[in-house]
Amino acid sequence: MKIIVHTPAGLAEILHSARKERGLTQTQVAARLGIGQPRLSALETTGTASISLEQMLALFALYDLELCVQTRHGQTPQYEAREDGPEW
Repeated sequence: MKIIVHTPAGLAEILHSARKERGLTQTQVAARLGIGQPRLSALETTGTASISLEQMLALFALYDLELCVQTRHGQTPQYEAREDGPEW
């Protein structure tokens, strides 16, 4: 399934649903990410909590989700991700 997220609240709903589907509590997930349960709760309910990109990617992995970045409206990007790092 592919879901396009446009708002923090939209991401919050996806993360909450994914955690529930995995049968995990907020306390369990927060401990694995190294954050407090209240912060995870804020992330899942309002999308206003801040976590690092590293923590977000760990959360996606825990929930068996992927982060996909693409251009809007099917435009072709002028760059490619490379295994040895981005070329900025």
